[in-house]
Amino acid sequence: MGFVLSIRAEDVVKLFEEDARARKRLAELLVSEPDVRLVLINAVLRDVATRGDVERLRGELESFRREIYAQISELRERVSRLEGALSQLVERIGDLDKRIDALDKRIEALDKRIDALDKRMDALDKRMDYVTRVSWLLAGSVLATLVAQLIVHAITR
Repeated sequence: MGFVLSIRAEDVVKLFEEDARARKRLAELLVSEPDVRLVLINAVLRDVATRGDVERLRGELESFRREIYAQISELRERVSRLEGALSQLVERIGDLDKRIDALDKRIEALDKRIDALDKRMDALDKRMDYVTRVSWLLAGSVLATLVAQLIVHAITR
């Protein structure tokens, strides 16, 4: 009586995954069959690039490289222009700083002059107050002298 072994395809695959020597032997058997070898070669050739494919890719890469270099060149020019503009701005800012410093010095000098004028005005105010008081005293003295002369004149008459 024969022994029937029931084995699934998945079990066969699992056995080949576990045994590298058996896998290699199966590959040798498959490649030795001309029809199988032709099917394998055709399947592999579909995934292999032809010389035309490689040349086309080289052309595309060269075009891409030229485009990138053109963009890099344009960016370099823009950066150069920006550096020039930045340099001019830095120079202008330096000039403005110098002008501001000069204005600060002029304002400081004007503040000192104003302070000096304030002090002179205060001194003049004090002197005017003094002159006013002296004027009142002199006016009072003159009036008193006039009144006295009028009284003396009235008595002596």
